Amino acid sequence: MKYNHCGRSGLMLPKVSLGMWHNFGSADIYDNAKKILHHAFDEGVTHFDLANNYGPVPGSAEETLGRVLKEGLGTHRDEMVISTKAGYMMWEGPYGDGGSRKYLISSLDQSLKRMGLEYVDIFYHHRPDPDTPLEETMSALDHIVRQGKALYVGISNYKPAEAKKAFELLKDMGTPCLIHQAKYNMFDRWVEDGLLDLIGKEGVGLIAFSPLAQGLLTDRYISGIPQGSRMTHSEFLRPEHLTDEVLSAIKGLNEIARGRGETLAQMALAWLLKDQRVTSVLVGASSVEQLDKNFAAVESPAFSSEELLKIEKLLG
Repeated sequence: MKYNHCGRSGLMLPKVSLGMWHNFGSADIYDNAKKILHHAFDEGVTHFDLANNYGPVPGSAEETLGRVLKEGLGTHRDEMVISTKAGYMMWEGPYGDGGSRKYLISSLDQSLKRMGLEYVDIFYHHRPDPDTPLEETMSALDHIVRQGKALYVGISNYKPAEAKKAFELLKDMGTPCLIHQAKYNMFDRWVEDGLLDLIGKEGVGLIAFSPLAQGLLTDRYISGIPQGSRMTHSEFLRPEHLTDEVLSAIKGLNEIARGRGETLAQMALAWLLKDQRVTSVLVGASSVEQLDKNFAAVESPAFSSEELLKIEKLLG
């Protein structure tokens, strides 16, 4: 594995981090999840990313990590960066969603209990909350660090103007924002419209989630929709997303990747990592074999100007 400094901080993150959004919940096979987590760590993936609501059921991905840590992996706690988040609906009533001080602190307390940890390395506010003053949300993040429950804080899904204000507030409080977690891939490039420039200027790291567009940026759907694939059962990836235009782009990108001697997924990850403002990419995995294929992206050759031009034409 190779590592990047997260923005202008001293913290280094692996170029490829493991996201536990899918495949680590109580509905999944525990032994497989444990095998993936151990293998990732053995391969130098030091960063494991969660949220309070990851599962299914919500909270169970954190419980899975907690169990794996308790069964042995936890002896390496000081070699790991563990992150979690709060901001989406987690429990019923007025205190289980949003950006209030009450919700964020209560949620992190629950997360720590599920994982059996005294602290997390990074705690994020998962999304902006228009019904809570940003000053309250950022003050809660600052308080969490001062309590020793998190070493660093970050934000996720914030647009440039919201992020700029959040960065300013946190800096004034003495707890600068470490990282911004944003959806970014070849098909979804909204961060290029101001956010990347902002984080570069402010010295904040960026970690990309859904770097493979939920599996579209792989060769899995080139010949149709396989039975049992994510597209057949996920609310985030549906058959209508695979339009003729998208399929044509996937096939063209796959040809470029083959010419580079790599898979489409590896090229899609390398395309993100070519930008020095991108600290890491978050990949999921349902098997050790899938994980290893994604890790190979850190060894991808540099892009030629001709390849980049072809990619831009395909992406429109």
